[in-house]
Amino acid sequence: MKLDLTQFDALTFDVYGTLIDWEPTIISMFHSTAEQYGVTLSDEQLLMEFDKARAALQKQRPALLYPDVLRAAYGQFCRNYGIPENAQEREVYANSVMLWPSFADTRAAMAHLQQHFKIGLLSNIDNTSIQFSERKLGIKADVVVTAENVKAYKPDHAHFHAAFESFAALGIPKERILHVGQSLRADVIPANQLGLSSVWIKRPGRSLGSRPEDAVGAKPDLSFDTMQELALYHQAHLALA
Repeated sequence: MKLDLTQFDALTFDVYGTLIDWEPTIISMFHSTAEQYGVTLSDEQLLMEFDKARAALQKQRPALLYPDVLRAAYGQFCRNYGIPENAQEREVYANSVMLWPSFADTRAAMAHLQQHFKIGLLSNIDNTSIQFSERKLGIKADVVVTAENVKAYKPDHAHFHAAFESFAALGIPKERILHVGQSLRADVIPANQLGLSSVWIKRPGRSLGSRPEDAVGAKPDLSFDTMQELALYHQAHLALA
């Protein structure tokens, strides 16, 4: 039986990759640095350079703030390819979150969903950076959990437990929460482990967190390519209710 969205009172979302389209800007920044020094790499190679650095940095405890992750990823890339680091360029990387756009379908989908659900944002970002993105989404979330709040990065369960506590204070138990994310590794798998219903937003053409090696054991309850499809699915259930 397909999941009935009307059985939920709250939706929690991964932000970057699901609602905010971060990969093209990251690739563009690394291309800009590489091009200056004659380093020729494909988009996928550049993205993997970032992802390898990110993965290593996010294992550090206490957790780095995301601007520091971006600074360090830039530095690691420069060292890997013999590129001299530039302090001004490094700060462009650190503050790039404000440049990351929302996906074209996100704002309208979120406008619909917020009329029917409490909204939570669960992100590996910092508190300052997520404010830029929240404005781009056109929403004011009911619950926001960041890596800065919980001192950890998803797929660690700390984000989810913090969200459970916040929604419980609003009278919403875990069983009435549906988690939505693009990353199988960071969102769907921990949702599975915690007994939380989940939706995978595939975002064709985007790969971080959902490559085959990230997907082992991931079992979303529903899958859609876009947020628009999720909103339409909910509208169809409302019509039947």
